[in-house]
Amino acid sequence: MRNKYDDDVFFNKYSQMERSLKGLTGAGEWAALKDMLPDFQGKRVLDLGCGFGWHCVYAAEHGAAKVVGVDISRKMLDEAARKSGGLNIDYIKKPLEEVDYPADSFDVVLSSLALHYVASFGAIVEMVHHCLSDGGQFIFSMEHPIFTASGPQDWHYDGAGDKLHWPVDRYFEEGPREAVFLGEKVLKYHRTLTTIIRDLRKAGFEIDDLVEPQPNERMLKLPEMTDELRRPMMLLIAARKQA
Repeated sequence: MRNKYDDDVFFNKYSQMERSLKGLTGAGEWAALKDMLPDFQGKRVLDLGCGFGWHCVYAAEHGAAKVVGVDISRKMLDEAARKSGGLNIDYIKKPLEEVDYPADSFDVVLSSLALHYVASFGAIVEMVHHCLSDGGQFIFSMEHPIFTASGPQDWHYDGAGDKLHWPVDRYFEEGPREAVFLGEKVLKYHRTLTTIIRDLRKAGFEIDDLVEPQPNERMLKLPEMTDELRRPMMLLIAARKQA
């Protein structure tokens, strides 16, 4: 997983996003993701790609016995520690590909919009399955395959600059895509929905829920959110390790 988030220019832009300033309530997918989360009381929780630590804080505040957040970005982790306000959360700087915990280390593994940055989704899924307890839950969000397919991740425009449609191209050609995010070039990885589900099932997960979230009524009041109803941007999945 490459680290763009310690770049000063990119990090400053990211810090001004709605989700960075307002936390979970500023994330368009939060309403849908919240409904997929388990009761954290007494649970051991791992957050992969924890960023500013919003999900770690939520788990800790809702009774988790242990919370660990892993991220490759020192800037993100420093901000996460600041926002955690003394909660019992361990933050670890490490690429997701290098995370390695013994079996039965966690009851819940979360990941928010990080897995499209890793080259091997299957390897991450196998690692998560290994470190989860039997019946443990893996709940994550990632960019939707329709969103990642073409690469540039931008609309097609007409001569007047109005948005015509969202391009979907090379859908079945899995692999790296050079995208533009916040005006900066970022390397992401595209994979099909089939691959995502098959990798989960192959590792020994059963799918509890799958959601392509739409902005809620409050988010739709923001001008830039109206077009989010024209194509899916995110994919949310709740999976469970089979006993």
